[in-house]
Amino acid sequence: MKVKIKKEGKTKEYNVISKWSEVTLEKWLKIIEAETGSKTNEALETITALSDIPKQLVKELGIQDVAVIMSRIAELQAEQDSKLKRIIEVDGKEYGFHPDLDSITLGEYADIETFIKNGIENSLPELCAVLYRPIVEKKNDIYIIEAYDGNISIRAEEMKKMSAEQVQSALVFFWSLGSELSKILPLYLMERLNKMGKDLQTKVSQKDGDGSE
Repeated sequence: MKVKIKKEGKTKEYNVISKWSEVTLEKWLKIIEAETGSKTNEALETITALSDIPKQLVKELGIQDVAVIMSRIAELQAEQDSKLKRIIEVDGKEYGFHPDLDSITLGEYADIETFIKNGIENSLPELCAVLYRPIVEKKNDIYIIEAYDGNISIRAEEMKKMSAEQVQSALVFFWSLGSELSKILPLYLMERLNKMGKDLQTKVSQKDGDGSE
């Protein structure tokens, strides 16, 4: 979207996003943060983040011009594809959404739970870094992602380059993730406890066998 602004007798053309997929997660987080302030500040930060119009010049725009730009941005956001993107590409590298939450590890669960409690909006890059991991093997729609080791700081920075469209498609899932995982975790713990019990019995049996020799 092109916007022409006249100042001091000169007209200059500026660019405003033409599709929501152009918005990165990092920019979108700035917009979310601006929504907690006044409507005036929200419009200022949104237009500044989603265009190449200098911030000072945005402040000088007429109310009608601001309304037109904000309305168009809202339309683009409403037109986004809301279907969960299981495979995304960031800087030419493919990442896959966790393919089987039933097999989630305790470490993954603990980190996700912490990030959700801290506020999803405040932890989106970290949440994405846990649930979207590099694909190590893929065939058609089936893929395997890297094992989780908890070291997500670098990947979280990479996730900031995701498009807001990719992130928002997963937001509904994130909102319901807490309740889903609360169902999965007890089953996981029971399986782990049963395995630990069997392993302990095996060790005790082996020890008794060693002592009887």
